[in-house]
Amino acid sequence: MNTSWFDVECRRCARLAGFLDGLAGDYPAYHNRPVAPFGARDARFLVVGLAPGMHGANASGRPFTGDHAGLLLYRTLHAHGFASAPESHAADDGLELIDCRITNAVKCLPPQNKPVGAEVNACNGFLAAELDALGDEAVVLALGGVAHKAVIKALGLRQADFVFGHAAEHRAGRLTLIDSYHCSRYNTQTGRLTEAMFDQVFARARAVLDGTAAV
Repeated sequence: MNTSWFDVECRRCARLAGFLDGLAGDYPAYHNRPVAPFGARDARFLVVGLAPGMHGANASGRPFTGDHAGLLLYRTLHAHGFASAPESHAADDGLELIDCRITNAVKCLPPQNKPVGAEVNACNGFLAAELDALGDEAVVLALGGVAHKAVIKALGLRQADFVFGHAAEHRAGRLTLIDSYHCSRYNTQTGRLTEAMFDQVFARARAVLDGTAAV
């Protein structure tokens, strides 16, 4: 199992490595490599997404930066005091996260944004290392079912004991895990996830971290 948080040279998934190699010819200015987590190593709030987006993180090199999903995510982070600005334009735009870090269950862009199970598993050691480094009483927000399952696996817990659902809250050992539908273009444009629904889970995360959450 991986013991480090991240490896920009990782090529253990042949399908993903080959896909990125091909994109380098079509989009030479893009990052086209594994995308590193963004935020402080000692953050108490960890947001876990699925994987980099083609013209978002895979282009910019920063999670949720440059694509539709990032618009709502960073606006909501800023509204709850987790980001210094409401928009993330580029990896060098000066934006800072506050007591927060963003990562992905899979660090490389997968074709059609759909990693296979073996790829999620191959990356799980990186996520496990991140979770292990969190302090007691930290909060993890899983964006979507794949991220939720990756977190449960990385913590060494039984999937059957932790059922994914929007705004579901779980006590996962010393951590609190909160679920949300992913802030993808599809989910927001179809109304499966509204801005109010997304705001709700961040408000809950903030309350848990601040010790003001109702039991």
